Amino acid sequence: MANILVVDDEMGIRELLSEILGDEGHAITLAENAQQARDARAAGAPDLVLLDIWMPDTDGVTLLKEWQRDGLLTMPVIMMSGHATIDTAVEATRIGALNFLEKPIALQKLLKAVQQGLTRAQEVVRAPVIAPRPMLAPQPEESPMTASAMFSAQTPQSAIAPRMGGMPNGEGHGFNLSFDLPLREARDAFERMYFEHHLGREGGSMTRVAEKTGLERTHLYRKLKQLGVEPGKLAKKNG
Repeated sequence: MANILVVDDEMGIRELLSEILGDEGHAITLAENAQQARDARAAGAPDLVLLDIWMPDTDGVTLLKEWQRDGLLTMPVIMMSGHATIDTAVEATRIGALNFLEKPIALQKLLKAVQQGLTRAQEVVRAPVIAPRPMLAPQPEESPMTASAMFSAQTPQSAIAPRMGGMPNGEGHGFNLSFDLPLREARDAFERMYFEHHLGREGGSMTRVAEKTGLERTHLYRKLKQLGVEPGKLAKKNG
């Protein structure tokens, strides 16, 4: 488990990163502006910092310069932004940032960057005056389809019909899905049972369910919330 400081002025981003990284077993400290980040750093060096560039009081690059100037840049820092230019990313890495992630951040890129940062922290004690080689992550990715779109576009009735009597080998629960329902209600009912099955089988692990279903975890969280599925309760029920 690592102590990770997340600095971002957008509450939704902070909460999402906290949920994802917390699910990976890390302890998360949240800061909504540079002053809160300064206070958190003064209380002790975290193992890793995720730092937004554009913030209302002091931007992330300026804060990074402060830490470098004051000898406080002793931990890996990963910069985040949805609007930064390549020049900004290069400047941040020149100052001492380890990596740069472009928003919206893909789940696998986030987890890979965090793992690289924590590995770097364990291997070396960073000298504030030595900047690592710039690592830019900037190729836009196609937005993954939502589960609803995937179902309606790719799942024919023949894929559902054989399962109406229950899951293979007795796993999960049987489907009591009526074809007399309106399409939206039938689709939601199927998706709810589909995700409940996978969550139960994977012990509530969002990471494994995301891999099994082929969804980015950010989209998976939104879909479960929309369907009213609570992973925590299912994990306890099947534990």
